[in-house]
Amino acid sequence: PAFGLFLFTIARDPLRIIILIAGAFFWLVSLLLSSLIWFIAVKASDPRDEPLQKGLLIFGVMFSVLLQEAFRFLYYKLLRKAIEGLVALSEDGCSPISIQQMAYVAGVGFGLMSGAFSMINLLADALGPGTVGIHGDSQLYFLTSAFMTMVLIFLHTFWGILFFHGCEHRRWWEIMVVVVMHLAVSGSTFCNPLYVGSLVPSYLLMAVAAAWAYILSGGSAQNLRRFLLCK
Repeated sequence: PAFGLFLFTIARDPLRIIILIAGAFFWLVSLLLSSLIWFIAVKASDPRDEPLQKGLLIFGVMFSVLLQEAFRFLYYKLLRKAIEGLVALSEDGCSPISIQQMAYVAGVGFGLMSGAFSMINLLADALGPGTVGIHGDSQLYFLTSAFMTMVLIFLHTFWGILFFHGCEHRRWWEIMVVVVMHLAVSGSTFCNPLYVGSLVPSYLLMAVAAAWAYILSGGSAQNLRRFLLCK
């Protein structure tokens, strides 16, 4: 699905490709900074203190989420300046790409890079040593991880649209809702290996975010019905 989004909506437009790559870079920088802080905190603590290590892991995840959203805001500011520059350079005084389109492409960039790192971690686990489920744990680790990666890619796409809309119209509560949703999805992963506790809430939130983003983008029930009926 993620490859389909890129192939059919982004790949044919060089400007969209640049925005996508830049968005992926911003997400990567946020991950590197949060990983560095978490690494320093772990090295400075007692590795034998399991409650402390678990607390640091929770702190690292929550801090990473907040840092990702901070970088999303910085990327919005950068794209806003880019639009002003494009308008100044264009002959007709119009930007070749709207802020809504930028929000979508930036969200896909965040999501693709997030999914790529999730896939790399998954493949690293698949190389061993050990066998998944050998001690009686669920053998659905790889399957559920794939579904979780997919939902995160879509969520980042929808969050990008919602976040940029909130910034554009000064609706700070929309930005806070995005942050809370991101924290909730990330926090739900601590329910694993009870995968129902993470997948079900994540997909429900994805459905809510998708409907909300669709409405904010100008979608309607009539347009959706025409699409489903191929009219």
